[in-house]
Amino acid sequence: METKEKIGFGDPALVPVLAIVDPELMKTVPSKYTAYQGFDALFHNTEVMMSNGVNILSETIALSAIENISKYLPRAVKNGGDLEAREHVAYGSTMAGITMQLTSTTAQHSMEHAMSAYHHNLPHGAGLIMISKEFAQFFIDKHACDEQFIKMAQAMGIENADDPNDFITALVKLQEECGVADLKMSDYGITPDEFMTLAVNARETMGGLFLANPCPMSDEECAGIFEKSFR
Repeated sequence: METKEKIGFGDPALVPVLAIVDPELMKTVPSKYTAYQGFDALFHNTEVMMSNGVNILSETIALSAIENISKYLPRAVKNGGDLEAREHVAYGSTMAGITMQLTSTTAQHSMEHAMSAYHHNLPHGAGLIMISKEFAQFFIDKHACDEQFIKMAQAMGIENADDPNDFITALVKLQEECGVADLKMSDYGITPDEFMTLAVNARETMGGLFLANPCPMSDEECAGIFEKSFR
């Protein structure tokens, strides 16, 4: 609390021996948290796809997860009792846990952890949604991993995608379908004077994820993503 660090600390006692993934137990998760958690799972997989450490196995699994979450999350958000939708989203979420063991996620997660370290009422998934468009646009503008964005856009339903910006189109559409396209940082108390503080915190507490970015990102560029995302 004193140092504003929202990080894991790697205690083996926190690692389960067995995980039971049962969509029947997810039916009562409220709609907005279904969306937040679904997008968290999505971004674990999209970040793996952007990562400079992506490999043939993590990419195959991540694309499958992205496809399932993109197709079924809107249904799960609209009807929590839709067990088919819940099952496919749960699959995508479970695969996120596997892909991030095979390939590191990127600084998008570092940046959100900084946001909710300073603003405890901000749900993790909501924070990720808020910065997701501009985070991806940063790498698209730098042509850091164009082919990966095209593959993700295709997995998200744009079958004829041939431009990295098609990923942004698919991402915005999914956010609109799930009712989370209008989330605002300002609603959770985040102010523009914090952007550099958040950027520095993200690197100081979870700097390893910056090393997985497909190209370098300075603190100033990181703060710029917060600024462009701010509403």
